[in-house]
Amino acid sequence: MRPVEFSSFVNELATVSGQAILPFFRTALHAEDKSRGGAFDPVTEADKAGETAMRRLIQASFPTHGIVGEEFGTERADAEFVWMLDPSDGTRAFVAGLPLWGTLIGLTRAGAPAFGLMHQPFIGERFSGDCGSAQYRGPHGERRLQTRRCASLADALLSTTSPKLFPGDTLAPYERVEAAVRLARYGYDCYAYCMLAAGQIDVVVETGLKPYDIVALIPIIEGAGGVVTTWTGEPASAGGSIVACGDPRLHGPVLDLLNG
Repeated sequence: MRPVEFSSFVNELATVSGQAILPFFRTALHAEDKSRGGAFDPVTEADKAGETAMRRLIQASFPTHGIVGEEFGTERADAEFVWMLDPSDGTRAFVAGLPLWGTLIGLTRAGAPAFGLMHQPFIGERFSGDCGSAQYRGPHGERRLQTRRCASLADALLSTTSPKLFPGDTLAPYERVEAAVRLARYGYDCYAYCMLAAGQIDVVVETGLKPYDIVALIPIIEGAGGVVTTWTGEPASAGGSIVACGDPRLHGPVLDLLNG
């Protein structure tokens, strides 16, 4: 089976995870801090319930596949097909009752991102892609995703989750990029990357990402015409410091600023 043929199954994963997570949203939910003294990094019962539901369905349907999840670790990472799961990317927004979080479901084949979906169940939106094309499905119908043309950083809209998440000497490079753009907005986690694919945002810059934070988003961004790499221009699937650009013409200037 080719990765694109898993799309109906990925949508089933999105449905079951949404059913597990939504009953916790906008409730008196306790959030544990797993940061060990760093910036507040919450995990909730909603995260655990969503990942459990997805793992059970994957294990029942594709027992030879690998799974890498934020909450419950790694199984069969050397399998041909490996699922990358982040049940609630944007947990800080989740605990604040803001619908700026999403469930990330990525599929790699032989280590390369092949298919991805971001599901925002409260709003009812799904963004998906296979590196060659990307689609949106939501309350107002379905459409193809396409990044917008923006050749100049002076005209660009930038997003990052928070400047406070850039440790040590990574903050100054980010600030050089922010100083060069027209507008910067904070707090959107995975939603920012989907808005980039939808042609609303031009640049996303972040650091400290794990593979399950970005693998699902790569096929969406690339399928919509954008580019996503590390700050040094390497493939982004291993996580780390990440930059995504809707218009590929922005990518070089952003890398120049990030690398001094």
